[in-house]
Amino acid sequence: MANTMQFDLVSPEKRLASLEATQVQIPAAEGDMTAMPDHAPVITTLRPGLVKVTGADGSVTQFAVTGGFAEINGESTSVLAERAYVGEAESRSALEGFLEEARQRAVDADGDHKDVAEKFVADMVHLLEDME
Repeated sequence: MANTMQFDLVSPEKRLASLEATQVQIPAAEGDMTAMPDHAPVITTLRPGLVKVTGADGSVTQFAVTGGFAEINGESTSVLAERAYVGEAESRSALEGFLEEARQRAVDADGDHKDVAEKFVADMVHLLEDME
């Protein structure tokens, strides 16, 4: 069993991270999960939350994501985020603006779309709370 795996985080705008990691905690749509070297292959969707990466040196880096996909296998974990943020001050401001947009979409939604929009708002609120 290898001690590290490759971790990559990309958003539509840019690559935010590429490093060796010992574990990656992911806010998967089905529930939080931790990927480690030699993990079974899986592709999962993401909900808004924090991706926490433990580097080979033991340092922990957090990235706020608003959704996307993660592909995990024994050698690597790749996160393809809809939106991703590094750095708390700029992240918080951007996420608060995005939350207000999401709240308005939830108010305007109807039927099943309203439930999904309200769940997204709740996940965004939880993400901002986790950043405190």
